[in-house]
Amino acid sequence: MLRDGIDPSQAKKAQKASDSGADSFETIAREWFAKFSPTWTPSHGERIIRRLERDIFPWIGKRPIGEIKAPELLTVLRRIEERGAVETAHRSSQNCGQVFRYAVATGRAERDPMGDLRGAIDAYEGGLIVRCALRLAPLVFVRPGELRKAQWSEINWDKSEWVIPAERMKMREKHIVPLSRQSLEILRELQPLTGDGKYLFPSPRTSDRPMSDNAILSALRRMGYTGDQMTGHGFRSMASTLLNEQGWHRDAIERQLAHAERDSIRAAYNYAEHMPERRRMMQSWADYLGELRKGGEISRS
Repeated sequence: MLRDGIDPSQAKKAQKASDSGADSFETIAREWFAKFSPTWTPSHGERIIRRLERDIFPWIGKRPIGEIKAPELLTVLRRIEERGAVETAHRSSQNCGQVFRYAVATGRAERDPMGDLRGAIDAYEGGLIVRCALRLAPLVFVRPGELRKAQWSEINWDKSEWVIPAERMKMREKHIVPLSRQSLEILRELQPLTGDGKYLFPSPRTSDRPMSDNAILSALRRMGYTGDQMTGHGFRSMASTLLNEQGWHRDAIERQLAHAERDSIRAAYNYAEHMPERRRMMQSWADYLGELRKGGEISRS
């Protein structure tokens, strides 16, 4: 050992620590948690330790932290992904990285292997509920609050439209959103998951409330979009600009955007104004976005 540059007494201490679990991932993770959790809100701390206890410790908790390699971590994170909890996998990977960096800083690991996994975990897809909200947002271009509070009772399957009551609209006027084939496909995909409840996009904590107003924005940020590139409200301005450029009737666009009607009496009766063109426009818009996604030739029919 001396010939290899190893201090026998230090090696013996290290072996004792390893045998006692002193340098195990779980021991160091709990030490890290105890050090930093006082600066967090109680609920945030509870979520972190619960994730570690449920999804990480059972698999690598007893392993010496310095011996854990990237493939072993990937197996643990993939196990979380495979049950559909993609967001939890992302959060868990972040927490593991924090633990490894703490171990490096305190001299119990040489490096953070989480860096080797960049790109191995899928780009943000979130849970099905957030994914569906993200996919629907550009197709219907309503205000973010109107989208996240959407209720199943407002969907008229026979007429292929979403009718938002006046009390939920910014301008306090009933609003009709014609639903394209693509929008209906998203709703049918979502219905088995949340269709028995009130909201299309319920909070992950309780089905009695809609998802938070930050859910879509947070998803966009995790996907790499900055505030200058895209926001939840940005889908509206994008649709307004491009639909005008494509030559659709300006009044039809304005009515679909549910912009204020100067004459309040007239507005109360004109929520369905320009409806035939709006239906054609919404389907054409959905087709246009689909072609953009595929990178094909785009033309307005």
